[in-house]
Amino acid sequence: MARKRPKEQGKKGSPEWMTTYGDMVTLLLCFFVLLFSFSEIDAKKFEAMIRSFQGSIGVLENGNTIEVSEYISEALDDDLTTDQQQELEDFRELKEKLEAFLTENNLEGDVLVTLEVRGLVLRFQDNVLFDSGSAELKSTSREILTYLSTFLVEPDLISKYVRIEGHTDTDPLRPSSRYETNWELSVARAANVVRYLIEEVGLEPKRFSASGYGEYHPIAPNDTAENKAKNRRVDIVILKSELAISLPQESMMED
Repeated sequence: MARKRPKEQGKKGSPEWMTTYGDMVTLLLCFFVLLFSFSEIDAKKFEAMIRSFQGSIGVLENGNTIEVSEYISEALDDDLTTDQQQELEDFRELKEKLEAFLTENNLEGDVLVTLEVRGLVLRFQDNVLFDSGSAELKSTSREILTYLSTFLVEPDLISKYVRIEGHTDTDPLRPSSRYETNWELSVARAANVVRYLIEEVGLEPKRFSASGYGEYHPIAPNDTAENKAKNRRVDIVILKSELAISLPQESMMED
């Protein structure tokens, strides 16, 4: 009796189409490797970018939001529109003029001019504009503010919004002070600067706003007398145009 031949078993292994698919994926991988090899990565720019992201979540010392870096500035400049680049150039020219004025009048240690993401910032230590615990402008500070106001009416800046910010350290006020907390003091100082620029100098009121932050936006730890002096300050911020959209618009005020 003849033995039955076993049924022929099917072929084992992957389907034939997998070979073609695998070749295609390998070729794509080689293509992207070649693209990567042709590109150039600037290690310094990459490191600066990483530090910027760290700062944006408060990782950097003193809670800085972005670390100053020429590489970051160059990258941001490249992404600006023509109008934004012109505005930035106007701010840079104004910064140089202000620094020259401060140097001529021996004020460079009391007033700091910086160009930040929000705009051009003039930072006054509190002893420049006010006496300790007071919100009344000193006579010498009025002269400084009057001169600085001449820059605010230049053609390139006449339409810019300006925000005055008051800040204090963590020390409580003296019982004899007319202000109960640092909140009231910081608000009063900012408001009095705004009032002087509007009522005495004659600048356009709708361009200005006043903010008081008390002790809660320090630029240095409140652990030494020197650092506390840095935190007691008034900032005059000439805002960039794109930040003005957060302010009340003229059409809204007319309604």
